[in-house]
Amino acid sequence: MKLWKKIILILLAVFLLAQIPFIYNRYQFGQLDDKINALQTPRIENSNQNFKDYKGIIHVHTAIGGHSTGSFDELVDGAMKNNLDFVVMTEHTAPLYDTSALTLQGNVGGVLFVNGQEVETATDRFLLLPGSADAGKMNRVAATDFLDTVHNQNKLAFITYPEKHKDWNANFDGIEVFSLHTNAKKMNPVFVLFDALWSYYSYPELVLAKYFVRPDDNLKKFDEVTREKKSTLFAGTDAHSNIGFHLLGDDAGNKIINLKIDRYETIFRAMRNHVLIEKDKPLTQETLLQALKNGRSFIGLDVLSDPSGFSFTAENGRESKTMGDEIALTENLNLKVSAPQNARFAVFKNGEKIAEESNVAQINFPVKEKGTYRAEVYLDSLGTPFDKMPWIISNPIYVR
Repeated sequence: MKLWKKIILILLAVFLLAQIPFIYNRYQFGQLDDKINALQTPRIENSNQNFKDYKGIIHVHTAIGGHSTGSFDELVDGAMKNNLDFVVMTEHTAPLYDTSALTLQGNVGGVLFVNGQEVETATDRFLLLPGSADAGKMNRVAATDFLDTVHNQNKLAFITYPEKHKDWNANFDGIEVFSLHTNAKKMNPVFVLFDALWSYYSYPELVLAKYFVRPDDNLKKFDEVTREKKSTLFAGTDAHSNIGFHLLGDDAGNKIINLKIDRYETIFRAMRNHVLIEKDKPLTQETLLQALKNGRSFIGLDVLSDPSGFSFTAENGRESKTMGDEIALTENLNLKVSAPQNARFAVFKNGEKIAEESNVAQINFPVKEKGTYRAEVYLDSLGTPFDKMPWIISNPIYVR
């Protein structure tokens, strides 16, 4: 046999052998899917007398902003198929026209769309909610001046890409502590490619979730910020629907072969923000943004199990407060965290873990000191990496 044929055969054998771990991963994804389905049966229904849980997505782009190929039809279809209550749009800005006025807003297909923007100032980047006609001209404006203008207009500005943020003393409203887009950049492209080849068709969201990593640095920075002032944490998808390839197509969207990895429908299943709004109030842009400003929300890794019904409260016998609220330190003050599945609960004070309990659906913790408290919940039963990547991340309760 000629040398070049031997080399080809050796390379082919090495390639086939290298697929064994990913074939096994395909089996593991099936096992994980079975475990997740089994979690739905013993679900514990927790009713909240004061608030209704609305689930949705924050940080989404379409072709309006120039960095995406996603269409409105694709976006609305993805939101409706996931039964989302809201989608917060954050179109990239343009200097000569208002992208927020051109994107989706209001009720479309039973989903509330908020027309926000992703804005670059001279130093930092923010998500502006709702958007503004002047947002495209802010690239030479200092972050502090931008935020003053935003708040004078009764709008919200959340930090995006906190790992690049500079002015932490500025008066921002919240921090995007987890970004699917940022997390994706840290994935090993070779491992992801082969996992996708074997498993993405059947388990697209689980393939993505396998590579999720707890945002340690961003949570640490958030905990530092909330020692001094109130703020809101949330997860952003930074969805663009533009990763993949196609062959033989046209500008009208007709493509003979079209593979898109980050379809809205897929990304919207992975991680969501759950916002609590008073039961006597409807879901509107105003009530949604007010709840986000107040920190009445939590992050849910919904691909693992529906976290609706999660509750984090502080109670002293006379009053009960929830995420985003302040409460005075009293002798009988108690933190109560509950979830719709047995799980591992961790309670943090000023960023330090102070309590933990496993295989329970609720944890109670007596509060003896002032501080900023928040909770995380883990589904250890699903194995790696979900023993380290939280299923739920709450916003804080402030004990003064």
